[in-house]
Amino acid sequence: MEQVIVAFESGRTAQRVRDILESGGTAACILCSSAGQVRRTVQKRHVTAVVCGFKLTDQTAEALFADLPPSCAMLVLATQDLLDFIQEPDIFRLAAPVSRGDLTASVRMLLQMGRRLERLLRPRRSQEEQALVGRAKQLLMERSGMTEEEAHRFLQKTSMDSGSKLTETAQLVLDGAEWES
Repeated sequence: MEQVIVAFESGRTAQRVRDILESGGTAACILCSSAGQVRRTVQKRHVTAVVCGFKLTDQTAEALFADLPPSCAMLVLATQDLLDFIQEPDIFRLAAPVSRGDLTASVRMLLQMGRRLERLLRPRRSQEEQALVGRAKQLLMERSGMTEEEAHRFLQKTSMDSGSKLTETAQLVLDGAEWES
């Protein structure tokens, strides 16, 4: 089961939200009462979703959101008059009082958004692989007079035509240059 941080100034509210989310099998909850606890937990456990009130013991939810990694999604649960104060467009809002079904559906979407953000922000290639492709492009530019875009397109097309990965094709280009030397 995925984990979500539940952070409210009131311990009783946090317990109620946790009970709803865990009893329905939506998520395993980690309870926090301060923004500092949330930040430390996100760093330690790599949690991608935070459900919280408008204000925690040491900071507002909006101020906390600015300190969280880009892959962490936030849902603020508060009365509509408090939600109207939030200016950050990337914070999800749910007006209280809220039904059990609306809360679980919102948290499921929040978890899905967190997974999507994490996937989008994760680099597709390691630094070593990026450097390998860069060296192959540089070689093609020097030896064949290609632009960087043409060299990249050449590597892409060759790898697609042969059914191999871009990094494998780049390595073949570099190996071929060493063989010629």
